[in-house]
Amino acid sequence: MKTLFKIVTIIAIFSSPSLLAKEVSVKSPDGNLVFTLSDTNDVIKYKVTFNGEEVVEPSKLGLVFKDGPYLDGGFAIDTVKTTSVNSTWQQPWGEQQNITDHHNELAVALLAERATVNTFTVKVRVFNDGLGFRYEVPKQNGLDKVNITNELTEFAIKDFKNSTAYWIPSREFNRYEYVYNTTEFEEVNIAHTPFTFTLGSGVHMSIHEAALIDYAGMSVNQRRPGVLKADLAPWSDGILVKTTAGFTTPWRTIQVSKDAVGLLNSNLILNLNEPNKLGDVSWVEPGKYVGIWWGMHVKETTWGSGETHGATTSEVKRYMDFAAKYGFKGVLVEGWNVGWDGDWFFNGDVFNFTETYDDFDINAISTHGKNVGVELIGHHETSGNVTNYRKQMGAAFDLYEKHGVTQVKTGYVADGGNIKRIDENGIARHEWHDGQFMVNEYLYNITEAAKRNISINTHEPIKDTGLRRTYPNWIAREGARGQEFNAWGTPPNPPEHAAMLPYTRMLAGPMDFTPGIFNMGFNGLGADTNRPQTTLAKQLALYVVLYSPIQMAADLPRNYEANLPAFQFILDVPTDWAKSIAVAGEVGDYVAFARQDKHSEDWYVGALTDEDSRTIEIKLDFLSANKRYVAEIYRDGENANWIENPYEMIIEQKNVTQVDTLTLPLATSGGVAIRFKAIK
Repeated sequence: MKTLFKIVTIIAIFSSPSLLAKEVSVKSPDGNLVFTLSDTNDVIKYKVTFNGEEVVEPSKLGLVFKDGPYLDGGFAIDTVKTTSVNSTWQQPWGEQQNITDHHNELAVALLAERATVNTFTVKVRVFNDGLGFRYEVPKQNGLDKVNITNELTEFAIKDFKNSTAYWIPSREFNRYEYVYNTTEFEEVNIAHTPFTFTLGSGVHMSIHEAALIDYAGMSVNQRRPGVLKADLAPWSDGILVKTTAGFTTPWRTIQVSKDAVGLLNSNLILNLNEPNKLGDVSWVEPGKYVGIWWGMHVKETTWGSGETHGATTSEVKRYMDFAAKYGFKGVLVEGWNVGWDGDWFFNGDVFNFTETYDDFDINAISTHGKNVGVELIGHHETSGNVTNYRKQMGAAFDLYEKHGVTQVKTGYVADGGNIKRIDENGIARHEWHDGQFMVNEYLYNITEAAKRNISINTHEPIKDTGLRRTYPNWIAREGARGQEFNAWGTPPNPPEHAAMLPYTRMLAGPMDFTPGIFNMGFNGLGADTNRPQTTLAKQLALYVVLYSPIQMAADLPRNYEANLPAFQFILDVPTDWAKSIAVAGEVGDYVAFARQDKHSEDWYVGALTDEDSRTIEIKLDFLSANKRYVAEIYRDGENANWIENPYEMIIEQKNVTQVDTLTLPLATSGGVAIRFKAIK
């Protein structure tokens, strides 16, 4: 990733504590967002104001070590360093090619009057769209090995009594795969991040973290009304983080916007991550794929061996031929390796990642793929036994590299808190998916894959914190309720789910949602069956709304060939973008995105709604000036509704320019997908 413009840096250092005030502040470049740190009564706190309104009241900072002393009371501001940066860097792939990094930084060294463990730094970066702060703990007397038992960071929300929160529970069995709650702020207990909420004033905020490396994942816990506390996922022995002196924590992030759309147009999380560490990553290729996956979820085939086994040589070749015919990059194959028989959810000890079932000839399949121009997309399911996987990982990646596999979907299906590792004494321990052990284990998987030019799509993952910037082969993750819940979930994803994800889960980064189901009635229509609770047009809109550099056409091939006119949008829509702009929306109600293809002058729009029908207007001012476009529109029909008439869709064309506005009716749980094809 290259920097396109020189960094403008202004540094000021103050190093005379006796001359310092008891508080210091740093503003965003536009002056609207202000972070203030104080050492009143030797207690370190911070507060945040936005447009003159206090949005975060004075909130505690600090860390607690098992062997003490703590980084809390007794510290005072020592030295202050300020820096300003204005640069632009480029993503090798993404929703936005060029990212502007414009922030003001404040680094405050804090000092205690004691002989040991007497200093640490709070570093803050404030952007126009939010801020991040972290702890930097240097080597010092009395500090060697560090066991963190508590992080004292708080987020005391000023207007919580008039606030609405959008959240999923943390520390539950199903990891991140829950339907989002919309509640009064005080009803939140312990929640995953990104944690999004709106104040009574209309200000929209989201708390998350960036650059989560060698540390425990953070949830937020409302211990007292309106006060969220950092709650780190523990190791099996109760310690939160095990490290050594000279460490930095992840950034604690707060996105702030005057409206919902502003949250969607933020690059805060990416900007707080380090640049690409992998060097040349031209081998990381976005694209669209198909797979035998959906047939298993609707019970036409099985992961395990037998008469209905899905991962057979003949079946994979059939999918490869379909992919070649319509221009898809690859075919995802699950259930090919020994270990899937029986209840595979508990098969973590027996999975073999190099031994195939007898009816799966990987040599014949890879040869066929080369002949038709389609790649095999690999799959490693661990069922949560990461020690078994770690022992085989190198050989498993070597096998895939030999057969030209460049993308692998990994899976860590296990209840939250039940990841199985074998310690150095041969004892089985059970860890959280978002604990420090697994944070490091996921990243190890990424770096090992990178050695073979393989990209990873992690399912049952640790949440995204922007590490795709540093490790661009981490192309996608799951980490939310995906399409599969519509086949068998109790309940299936409700109509508002896809309208909620952009403002919550998607603030963290790309999601492999697996859109594109055309047959809504595999269990029958109606409101009380397992099925996608959307219209067909909404399934198309998902390709633009829910960003991922890899997008699956998830349904069965026969369902696409039965509706080629609608299928055309999936064939046309890209997965790598030059620009992305959220143009309309409200949290959980509706959303509309405009994105420009990275490799042409074409633009695309996707918009979708919750259970309510609505009409939205989209100004086309994002289009290039002095150009004409053909708008190819896929929208809900006049009588469409998700319950009984999900298929009615109108496909039409209009000539448009930058000065036009489109009025778009959306059915209940409906949507619209548009390609703006530049007229040359």
